[in-house]
Amino acid sequence: MRTINLKQLERRLSLIDGVPRVVVSGNVATPWEVVDAIDRSIASYRIYMLNAHAGVPERAGVIAETSFVGPGMRRHPALSYVPSRLSMVPFLFSQTMPPDVVVLHCAPPREGLLSLGIEVNVLPAAVDACRARGGLVIAVINNRMPYTFGDAQIEVEQVDFAVEVDCELTAAHTNPVDDSSLVIAERIAAMISDGATLQLGIGAVPDSTLHALAGRRGLRIWSEMFSDGVLELDKAHALDPAHPLTASFCFGTRELYDWVDRNPRVRMLRTEKTNSPALIAANRAMTSVNSALEVDLFGQANASRINARIHSGYGGQTDFIVGALHSPGGQAFIALRSWHPKADVSTVVPLLDEPVTSFQQTAIVTEQGVAKLWGYDEKTQARHLIEQAAHPSVRAELWEEAKELGLT
Repeated sequence: MRTINLKQLERRLSLIDGVPRVVVSGNVATPWEVVDAIDRSIASYRIYMLNAHAGVPERAGVIAETSFVGPGMRRHPALSYVPSRLSMVPFLFSQTMPPDVVVLHCAPPREGLLSLGIEVNVLPAAVDACRARGGLVIAVINNRMPYTFGDAQIEVEQVDFAVEVDCELTAAHTNPVDDSSLVIAERIAAMISDGATLQLGIGAVPDSTLHALAGRRGLRIWSEMFSDGVLELDKAHALDPAHPLTASFCFGTRELYDWVDRNPRVRMLRTEKTNSPALIAANRAMTSVNSALEVDLFGQANASRINARIHSGYGGQTDFIVGALHSPGGQAFIALRSWHPKADVSTVVPLLDEPVTSFQQTAIVTEQGVAKLWGYDEKTQARHLIEQAAHPSVRAELWEEAKELGLT
């Protein structure tokens, strides 16, 4: 590993021919100074990031690639969305989408090992594929990046060039908690017992659910990501102290970053492991809590598209639903409000117009109630959805539609 400055990096990048594919840390771990250097140095390139935030170059010659669309790519004029379950994304790099450059955001090395800190995710697979074809691996070393263990650790020999920066990590915005979110969270928490293993995303409902679980004991975390809600569980002594907290990335406040820094209880693993349905299923009482934009009377969920336009992607929802349902005592919930406040429409619809993201969950949970799906025939599932999950103002209409669909 050779340490250089940004100007030297730009000169090295300018020697790359063709239209290279550049894989960069996503979420809130994106090293924007180096992204800008890439954009100044290479006329045309593909930039692959997961859940990219604002700052992705949008000029002619830049193609934005991803399998999970974040707010920074949602309106990109040259968006290239590659559908994939998150557990399968690493295989894209070794098969159809080989990277030419990989940019990592790292904590300073300890005993010859850098750390990917808060963003492991698909990056180890990208490094493997890039090095296999003689590509360029760049480490952006930041003193403010927490040092985490597990697959986050990478040998300095795997890095070609290092650039040192000093910049604060982006803090995740706090989601406002409304009454509906609190009710949904309480309903979900009531179905989770001591000793369960949790996977929750980020948002008002997951955060509220974790808050509602503060009185439990022996809880474990196996999740693709976590945020500050886990801190609350730790402070309340709700987590199993003898079991590592396992995830692939995290984002939250500076307090969270300080907590994970050199914390031996936190184990950051590559996506192939955290999102493997088989490994998920091996956890006791695996409980998956995800959200959706809408669900239909067949129990199908759309969490990816709005008016056929990609909004996010599969993410890890399908991985964790399958894994949780194969876990002894496992459960998989889809949590959402019964009425979409912005679109002013019911989130329970007769039949999805959009592609399906997932199906066959344990239950759909709204502020109206818990619609149990698993183990019931399709007519009973539809009845549960109408009577327990749908907003009262649309139930009569849903009954009429259910009749037309043969669900009564």
